[in-house]
Amino acid sequence: MANLASTREVAGDLLVKLGHEYADLVVVGGDLNKSTFANKFQAEFPDRFFDFGPAEQNMVSVAAGLAASGKIPVVSTFAVFGTARPFDQLRVGVSQSRLNVKLILTHSGLLTAEDGVSAQSIEDIAIMSALPSFTVIVPADGPETEHAIKAALDMNGPVYIRLSRPATPIVHTRDYNFKIGAAEVMREGDDVTIVSYGIMVNESLKAAADLDQKGISSTVINMATVAPLDEAAILSSVSRTGLIVTAEEHLIQGGLGSMVASLLAQNSPAPLEMVGLRGYAESGKPEQLLKKYHLTQNDIVESVLKGISRKS
Repeated sequence: MANLASTREVAGDLLVKLGHEYADLVVVGGDLNKSTFANKFQAEFPDRFFDFGPAEQNMVSVAAGLAASGKIPVVSTFAVFGTARPFDQLRVGVSQSRLNVKLILTHSGLLTAEDGVSAQSIEDIAIMSALPSFTVIVPADGPETEHAIKAALDMNGPVYIRLSRPATPIVHTRDYNFKIGAAEVMREGDDVTIVSYGIMVNESLKAAADLDQKGISSTVINMATVAPLDEAAILSSVSRTGLIVTAEEHLIQGGLGSMVASLLAQNSPAPLEMVGLRGYAESGKPEQLLKKYHLTQNDIVESVLKGISRKS
């Protein structure tokens, strides 16, 4: 059985450690601090933690003010609440001003599961990637979450980091090389390029292993930084494989698949298949939802086979 780690819990523990390293680090929470593990920072640094309850617009506006005053504010809540509700404040107060606000939001995608469709954040990549000055990062696992948060605090400018609710498989060692904006080629192959982020990286690696048994060689790219997209890595790979499959726990519209489609259309047209959501889901257990809405290794394999037939 694969080793597992909860990215939201990794983030909560790391923020406490970083609080001792960064004197200007503050956290703005909203009613869900126990669930996001922001309460750990609150317990360690009560004078540097601000709880606004379920008032996300106020949270973001105050975070912008804190950033303008020289602090490094982290906004902590669920992804669905921290991106959609305060969009105007994020757009005008943070993005247009390029303020140093960090959104570290949890419970993203379908893995919010039993909380139901209203809590499943499946539009957030489209929302946040539409804001030009935001860097958008979706770690694949616990170790990458640590690297992403440290890198986000070290850079100046707005960042959104998207984390999950349950423990998910670990695909990295702690000492691997992470760089914002740089894609990670996790394996090389000649027949297809599979590009994914977040929990779908593990599914992509499993799909690639299945495809090996069918004589199909796969390149798997972890696109942890969704914005800005590492366009060079994608174009370089597709020039060799001639086929791309994207896989994401997010709507097709405005997500990674749409970004890659636009890139290919403008630079290097090639067959493209997209594994992702095409509408809203429902309440259920994570594994049931991922299977029902076609976000598994088997769905990636099927998309690759379809793409191979188009290529030939």
